[in-house]
Parts: sequence; C-alpha cells; structure tokens
Amino acid sequence: MPRMLSNPPSAPPPTPQRVPLRAPLRARGGGFGDALGAGRTLRTVVALMLREMAATYGRTPGGYLWAVVEPVGTIAILSFVFSMFLHRPALGSNFPLFYATAYLPFALYAQLSQKTAQALVYSKPLLAYPAVTFVDALLARFLLNALTLIGVGIVVIVGIHALYGLRAALDWPAILLATLMAAALGLGIGTLTCYLRAVLPFWDTVWAVANRPLFLMSGVFFLLDSLPLPARGLLWWNPLIHITGEMRRGFYPSYSAAYVSPAYVFAVALIPLAFGLLLLKRAHRDILND
Repeated sequence: MPRMLSNPPSAPPPTPQRVPLRAPLRARGGGFGDALGAGRTLRTVVALMLREMAATYGRTPGGYLWAVVEPVGTIAILSFVFSMFLHRPALGSNFPLFYATAYLPFALYAQLSQKTAQALVYSKPLLAYPAVTFVDALLARFLLNALTLIGVGIVVIVGIHALYGLRAALDWPAILLATLMAAALGLGIGTLTCYLRAVLPFWDTVWAVANRPLFLMSGVFFLLDSLPLPARGLLWWNPLIHITGEMRRGFYPSYSAAYVSPAYVFAVALIPLAFGLLLLKRAHRDILND
C-alpha cells in the first residue's frame, strides 16, 4: 500500500498582483493636487513677503513713513522749482497734482523693476529649500512692493486733495489701467533684468546709465501733445509716456490722451517677462550656485 503522507503539500502561493502606483499629488493634473500646489505656493509667497516686510520696513526707524517721505519730497521740490518760472502747469492749476500724477506711476515702474531684478539675490538663502522656487521669490518681491507703492500713491494723492481743497471728478478705470500698465512694465523689465544682471557683471552700470534719461523723457514735466511732431513721434515709443498720459487722463477730465495705447505697453511688458522667465528657468540653479 502506498504510504500516506502525514502533511499533504500546500498549494503554491498566489502570484502577487501588481498594484499601480499613484502619481504624486503635484504631478497629477486638476482637482485636489492643483489646489494643494496652489496653496503651497500662496503660503510660500506670503511667507517671503512677511520676511521682506520685516527686513525692509521693520528694522528702520519710521518704517513705512520713509516710503511716503521720498515721493512727497520729490513732488514738493518739482512743484516749488517750476512754480518759480511758470504761472500754471500744463493741466489744471495745481502744481503738486500735475507732477504727482506722472511721478507716482513712473516711480511705481522704476522701483518695481529694481526690486524684482534683485529677487534672486535677496532670497538666495531660502531658494536652497525645494519648497521655494525662483518664481515664488519674484512674485513675493513684486507683490509686496507693488502694494506698498500703490498705498503710498493713494496717501500722497489724498493728501494733495485735502491740503489744497481740490474737488476732482476722477476717472477710476483710467487710473486703474495706468497703474496696471506701470506694474506690468516693472515686472516684465525687472524679470529680464534679474537674469541679465546675474550673467553680465556690468549690466547694473549699463542699466543705471540707460535709465537716467527716462525720468526726463516720460512725461513727468510735459505733455506729449505739446511737443513738436518729430519729438512726439520719437517719444511715442517710450511706454512710460503712455502710462503717465493715461494716469493724467484719469485726473483731468478735459485731457483726452488720444495717443495712449495700452496694447503697446502690455506687449512691451510681456515680451521681456516671457524671455526672463524662460532664461531664469534654465539658468537659475547655476546663478544661485555662483
């Protein structure tokens, strides 16, 4: 008789089924992953803004007061000097308002482009963390300084109206459009300059020299309409002329500023912004490691 096995052979173990791995949250498009990624970006940008706010304004006696003193002093000097030679400004009868409506948007562009250009250097220690990207650094510097400068501009304009008892019929869409054009131009130029100043050591000097004539050629002291035709055609290509003209149109109902082209200004802003982001995406790690 065949011998009976005390322990019958067990069945072979089942073949393990391959379970598909889930894609990481940041790699999956749409839904919760996108919302989580946007939330992380927002928190990072806000944290960078708070850090710069404390470093820039929290350590200086007076803090935000100095941000108001600078434009007020510049506008006061311009008003005093030109009132000595002119009976009245080119628009209206108030010298501070005339110069403020052009100087403030010019300063918004100039300071935003400068602050944005320094974003990588300013946030370099934090960019070593994977959660912080170069776009976060650019956005944080741009947003904080844009909000600060816009707030300063509101304080200055309200102060001029209160001090001189002005009653103006404001065109808010024109004022908002001029502000957006100045901010967009500052962001675009600043982003491209952020790359150029990192790869070209002499770029800061070149850019400083190139920017000096802009203050004289951007309509702070004059109206484009009042210039001879050849000069008018040449200065039309300066996007800042469109910004100051649109801002003044918002404060002076009688001023049409027909030469203003918002499409041209936004195109001039978006082209360097696109090139700057593309170049920084490829080279920002090399820039940070230098």
